[in-house]
Amino acid sequence: MLISNAIVCDVNGEREVDVKIENGMITEIGSNLRDENVIDAKSIYLLPSLVDTNVRVLDSSLNAKNIKAIAKEARKGGVGHIVLNADSNPAIDNEVVLEFAQNGIKDINDVKIDFMLNSLKEDMSLSNIAILLKKGIVAPYMSTIAKNNVAIKIAEYVKMYGVTLFCKPEDNSLINAGVMLEGDVSSKLGLAGIPELSEVLHVSRMIEIARHFGIKILFNSIASPRSVELITKAKSEGVAVSCEVSVHHLLNSDEACEGFNTTAKLNPPLASKNDVKELQNALKRGEIDVLTTLHQPNSPVNKEVAFFDAAYGCEALEDALPIYYTKLVKSGMISMSELVKLTVQNPAKSINIEAGVIEVGQNANLVLFDLNEKRVVDNAQSLYNGEEIFGKVVL
Repeated sequence: MLISNAIVCDVNGEREVDVKIENGMITEIGSNLRDENVIDAKSIYLLPSLVDTNVRVLDSSLNAKNIKAIAKEARKGGVGHIVLNADSNPAIDNEVVLEFAQNGIKDINDVKIDFMLNSLKEDMSLSNIAILLKKGIVAPYMSTIAKNNVAIKIAEYVKMYGVTLFCKPEDNSLINAGVMLEGDVSSKLGLAGIPELSEVLHVSRMIEIARHFGIKILFNSIASPRSVELITKAKSEGVAVSCEVSVHHLLNSDEACEGFNTTAKLNPPLASKNDVKELQNALKRGEIDVLTTLHQPNSPVNKEVAFFDAAYGCEALEDALPIYYTKLVKSGMISMSELVKLTVQNPAKSINIEAGVIEVGQNANLVLFDLNEKRVVDNAQSLYNGEEIFGKVVL
């Protein structure tokens, strides 16, 4: 197959060249190449397919049907590799559930699906991290509801196996009562709030654990600019920590919850308007390492209820690349090349694989993305429902 005249874009920038693919590998890049099977991609972007390391299945119910549905949505959104969040039912914290999950992906060939393990069992004891890592898990996941002695044991396993710890910073005593960010909007709606400190306190704690043990930590779905500041400072001091932020927290404030809009009930909760601006500034300064759609679909029965009772989450995977392009690139916040770094190279690096570069010898995990296409989002569980987005994944 020959893709001709495409605008090839990776972490190294953009260039208009032909790309030849044989047996799933890029074999030649140049001008005026020849092949029997030619796709003329004039004015269309050729990008590495996206990697999203924070995706959940419908109602967090782990089964083959829901996994296949996620793969279908990922393909439409230009996401070629997803890591399913460990927060599932059943949780991947033992060999039986892992084998069950791995059987569910056997027939999925066009989207790569990996799993993270839940380091904590329901009774707060440690899962068998060593066995699960040997059986194909790409990363251990830990909520900071874990006590210090347990967190330290997890850190020792992470150091031993050279993997990245996916960490959700949250305080159990502060998140249980709240349903959105504590602030003016929560007071106006009469809803219990979650203070920003719930996240910030535990980012600080886990940075020190990363520093002490010399381990890599990816902080999942950060919502506080103060957390980003702490992580950035730690990175400058040589601590191997990185920061993941969802596209929703970069674009939507807690004001989206007004009218008791359950689509805007996310975990972590949406930040204040001023904090959203600070997160955007952090993105422009290069202080955010990874972007995620934080895709968490729910059945209507779990979403179309009172705000307090509604499940957390919204949908974005099916529209991933168009949303990223429209809201972040077309708006001028970042470049397309920077988007590839944030949605391909860096998340791939967190699971110890190389991606984000289009060159000879690389696997052809690619997406053709036509910027000339546009449409209106039609999804009641999307924060962008009714909005016009630009770009379409055509292959």
